[in-house]
Amino acid sequence: MIIPIRCFTCGKVIGSSYEIYLKRIKMGETPREVLDSMGLSRYCCRRMIISHADLIDEVLPFH
Repeated sequence: MIIPIRCFTCGKVIGSSYEIYLKRIKMGETPREVLDSMGLSRYCCRRMIISHADLIDEVLPFH
């Protein structure tokens, strides 16, 4: 649905990084470069950002 505020595994705040990640990916950077520069070095946090499926626009009409 929407990106979680914190990583489920370690508790690091990641919610504010998602929009920056999407913007930089659309500009042509690789996910690895973006996540490294944002300081997301743990694989659990990387998993939260990379595997997120943004479904809020699809679910919102049924609210």
